[in-house]
Amino acid sequence: MTKLRQQAQALGFDALGICAPDSAPHALSQLRAYLDAGHHGEMAWLADRPERRADPRVMWSEVRSVIMLGVNYGPEHDPRTILDARDRGAISVYAQGDDYHDVIKARLKQLARGLVAAGGGEVKVFVDTAAVMEKPLAQAAGLGWQGKHSNLVSRALGSWLFLGAIFTTLELPRDAAERDHCGSCRACLDACPTAAFPRPYQLDARRCISYLTIEHKGPIPHEFRKALGNRIYGCDDCLAACPWNKFAQAGREAKLAARAALRAPALDQLVRLDDPAFRALFTKSPVKRIGRDRFVRNVLIAIGNSGDAGLAAEAERLLGDASAVVRGAAVWVLGQLLPSDQFAELRAARQGDEVDQSVRAEWTDALPSPLVGEGGADAVRTG
Repeated sequence: MTKLRQQAQALGFDALGICAPDSAPHALSQLRAYLDAGHHGEMAWLADRPERRADPRVMWSEVRSVIMLGVNYGPEHDPRTILDARDRGAISVYAQGDDYHDVIKARLKQLARGLVAAGGGEVKVFVDTAAVMEKPLAQAAGLGWQGKHSNLVSRALGSWLFLGAIFTTLELPRDAAERDHCGSCRACLDACPTAAFPRPYQLDARRCISYLTIEHKGPIPHEFRKALGNRIYGCDDCLAACPWNKFAQAGREAKLAARAALRAPALDQLVRLDDPAFRALFTKSPVKRIGRDRFVRNVLIAIGNSGDAGLAAEAERLLGDASAVVRGAAVWVLGQLLPSDQFAELRAARQGDEVDQSVRAEWTDALPSPLVGEGGADAVRTG
């Protein structure tokens, strides 16, 4: 297996471990408890045949060994620093470069071909999108453990790991499972802006900013809008807070490096994206999959949190957008940035023309910030 590890390293993998397909016996009961609690929100695909997701042998009866691989994507600096730049959008570290699904799957296929050439057998490769519970299997294979934030943590690589899997019919020597090293630490739990962890090791996706900005299709619930700040795609707070990150080596291969245009993009540019411009900017990016409308919705929430009344004109322009979710977010922005009398005048002029009930509700429910009503936009910007 030394040669396999060397090949994996040469392909850009930072960790490799092997486990039996039945190495995560508690995965099914844990998944069912998660689903029963409704913590998966709108991610209905998680509830589709959970027994298939929890046991590799149900997916492929021929599998005899599972090779788990990890790629470190740790940033060179704390990604939370951008949260203070309210005129900029914060995109999660993993989404600032090319889509890791494509990059890592290509590497997995190359490694799998080498395995077959050397030892025979059959293989299947998976990266995140298939019904495979990578994190329990990665812990069983010794790559790390599922931390209190529910993500995998490595003593050598911290919390910044992309995971991939190779299922094979070959009987390969197993690695020892990793044990939990979180101890009494709760840094990741305390870092969550929306209190998305009902208890350690459990995530309620419905409260998670990553879920709300990526998976959630409708309007962002009002109770979370302020907490989003300028996060427009995903959230790195719980990962970045993990003390084990200090052992991770920063720096990634070029194909996983952040694009300059996505490190700290300006909100006033992003809010003007139409569909062709959105697709062009996010070519080969995981951001592309949420579509322009959801993305602009997120950007508008960030603008509403910016305190910059100069951006109100962009929101007013989008009151005529074809997407109801964009129009609704634009209404909320105007409620945040305009003085109360100006917002009331705009509401009287525009609400009657709105045909979508959710957007009409935004007009009705929008309450201008007391700071805006009393002192104008400058009061918000400096308060």
